[in-house]
Amino acid sequence: MPYASKVLITRLKTSGILAGRFRVHAVLSFTALVALFASPLILKAAPQSAPLRNSAPQPRFAISFDSKLSSTPLDGRVYVVISTKDDPEPRTQILEVEVQSQQVFGADVDALPPGQNAIISDDALGYPTASFRDLPAGDYWVQGVFNKYTTFHRADGHTVKLPMDEGEGQHWDSKPGNFYSVPEKIRIDPAASAPVIQIHLSKIVPPIEPAKDTEWVKHIKIESPALTKFWGRPMYLGAIVVLPEGWSTHPSAHYPLLLDHGHFPHDFTGFRTTPPDPGMTGYALDRAQSQYRFYQDWTTGKLPRMILLLVQHANPYYDDSYAVDSANVGPYGEAINRELIPAIEKQFRGIGQGWARAVYGGSTGGWETLATQIFYPDDFNGAYGACPDPVDFHAYQTVNVYDDPNAYWTIGPFGRIAQSEMRTPPGIILATTEGTNRWELVLGTHGRSGEQWDIWQAVFSPAGPDGYPAEIWNQRTGAINKEVAAYWREHYDLTAILERDWKTLGPKLQGKLHVMVGTADTFFLDGAVHLMQHALEGTTNPHSDATFDYGVDQPHCYTGPPGSTTREGGLTFTQRVLKESAAHMLQSAPAGADTTSWRY
Repeated sequence: MPYASKVLITRLKTSGILAGRFRVHAVLSFTALVALFASPLILKAAPQSAPLRNSAPQPRFAISFDSKLSSTPLDGRVYVVISTKDDPEPRTQILEVEVQSQQVFGADVDALPPGQNAIISDDALGYPTASFRDLPAGDYWVQGVFNKYTTFHRADGHTVKLPMDEGEGQHWDSKPGNFYSVPEKIRIDPAASAPVIQIHLSKIVPPIEPAKDTEWVKHIKIESPALTKFWGRPMYLGAIVVLPEGWSTHPSAHYPLLLDHGHFPHDFTGFRTTPPDPGMTGYALDRAQSQYRFYQDWTTGKLPRMILLLVQHANPYYDDSYAVDSANVGPYGEAINRELIPAIEKQFRGIGQGWARAVYGGSTGGWETLATQIFYPDDFNGAYGACPDPVDFHAYQTVNVYDDPNAYWTIGPFGRIAQSEMRTPPGIILATTEGTNRWELVLGTHGRSGEQWDIWQAVFSPAGPDGYPAEIWNQRTGAINKEVAAYWREHYDLTAILERDWKTLGPKLQGKLHVMVGTADTFFLDGAVHLMQHALEGTTNPHSDATFDYGVDQPHCYTGPPGSTTREGGLTFTQRVLKESAAHMLQSAPAGADTTSWRY
């Protein structure tokens, strides 16, 4: 879980700051966090599971689309969103933080013809309130959405139906081509035998306008033979290339490459060509200043001259692939490292050797950074992973998939405690593991939510008998599947892999691993980093020289010194990595390597 974060996620999409759990590259200050908590919240305890009822299910919503939107039957999932407000649109108000989210119910549809109703009954699982029958009676804004699925005939023999990314970074509420209705204010009384509420989908999300090339930023798209073979249809990778100063005027120069891993980037947003606007304050001012400073430093040669590469690898499960080969997501490690990167280096005069490549990123990108260096140890010469997703599945956020019997509850002889999933730096719990898993299950069965738990499962698990990812735990009960956990350990537990293969990996990773995390990481990611450090401290022949930096009381996503994460943002991290990685490349370059043509 893409990735490619803001600290307090309680303002997620409504603030425009965050478009998914780990899908951002900046941080809110603690002061801003306190300010957010100073605003009023209405806290209502939602039931953890739909209660058993004696009454038969009643159809509550009927959702249809007109033949003007599609003349053929469609597969997918329909949603009804029930909101207390209509601005912004209800479909954009379904959030991971339960006390901030509006209500959603969903149902799968297969070959739904135009004009025919898809039914959502009152026994459908919901989020945040699990049962429709427990909703308070009242007047609500109601909106329907159809998330369309594509049928894939994969090379492994499985046929699966999944939501294809359409350039938006795998978001059901804004996916081009998806249908939605105009919000209507409707009286809802779950206790009454009211008529079925008819929802007509009349609008379609428009295509996203492609990003435009500039003097410094180029956009590349290639068809991947490896991914096309796996998915049984043409599949593409995108690349955003930021060219170094002097690239066009030094045709004989060849450049190192810095790979930026993280969530789906529509474009490169690191440049601002003019000073901040008068009147800018707070985060907007900090961001504008960082962008303008980065632009000045990059275009005047104050930073090491390297090719900066951002990869677009949104897929049918998430906004990125986690950059490894996977039974469910496909051979993205091969596609990125063996197809895309060599093509970019050839086109833009990269040096094209492992000593002249480095990789960095935070959160999802932090895990991808470390995995890329570990799985391709000769292909990269430095990994700078900040606040990485779980690098040891003994601490899969707050769940120990190997030893815990249940992912949702710590269970005693007479009581149980919910597992926490998200916190503020002072330790206030914002979400539980059960709640966020139910959120994803409502958004998509078979791991098709497009969200964090589901992509981890898709990447780390084997394919199940039906072709969808084998479940690490039962999404309704939280019971952990130990056979799947064993598969995870063997293939994707980075700490376990380092311990198992240190004899061959150790010599290749010296000087290359750098990890940063806050001790109050919002998603409890610091626990796994501590376990990785402890394991590497026990290595011999060679003894690991990996570096670990812990930001005391810092949340997600701490990127290390200099300065505070609250204001530095991702661009300061990028500048620091450019300087550190270039210095390491020069110090470790093999005899005869090109260490001069790019240093004009």
